[in-house]
Amino acid sequence: MTALRLGVNVDHVATVRNARGGLVPDPVRAALLAIEAGADGITAHLREDRRHIHDDDMRRLKASIEKPLNFEMAAAEAMLDIALRIRPHACCIVPEKRTERTTEGGLDVVGGFRALKPYVAELARAGIRVSMFIEPSPEALKASAELGSPVVELHTGAWCDARMRGDSAKADYEFGRLRVAAAETAALGLECHAGHGLDYETARLIAALPQIVELNIGHFLIGEAIFVGLAEAVKAMRMAMAEGRASAERQQ
Repeated sequence: MTALRLGVNVDHVATVRNARGGLVPDPVRAALLAIEAGADGITAHLREDRRHIHDDDMRRLKASIEKPLNFEMAAAEAMLDIALRIRPHACCIVPEKRTERTTEGGLDVVGGFRALKPYVAELARAGIRVSMFIEPSPEALKASAELGSPVVELHTGAWCDARMRGDSAKADYEFGRLRVAAAETAALGLECHAGHGLDYETARLIAALPQIVELNIGHFLIGEAIFVGLAEAVKAMRMAMAEGRASAERQQ
């Protein structure tokens, strides 16, 4: 079974910094601590309204970390220009609304196919690995593959939200969608990632899906860091992921 990587999203370190103003806490310091504790890469979302990560944060992250940097971005010309200047390891194209608190769902890769195609092509020409943040649906998977994106990240938010609300029927339905979508990625030539709303328990559960090779987790880890420190939170997450994958391997 393929090893499972952990990408740590440092957006909300910047959220705390921006609430007060000034330079601390520094998302770059958080990224370095996360890597030291076992993160395989760092994710940061440069939103058009700059509500958390700022342009200089992205530049400093690229210059400071030795692990892959995953630049989350909207399909917008300004974001493409920044990505082409910074040259991160990967760009994950995500939907973005000014009014949302966090990303509310997957990218409409079917309806937005024509608009998305030049962004995928430009990033690929620059040697940047492209990922599409999508709903776990056959249509979204097929469109992502046809766009030429080598990676998809399955939106786990609906599943995590249902579990948090105690809606077991909805949670089972959403996890079924994730399981089926993950199983379909290989036939389409797609590498499968997953993220949004994951905590220790949901990370443990989704780690059992063998096609998933990377989880991207941020808000929960930064929240846990308040109580136990970021390094301990990252180590505990890695342990949960390892337990989930080992459990799946024993059942094979």
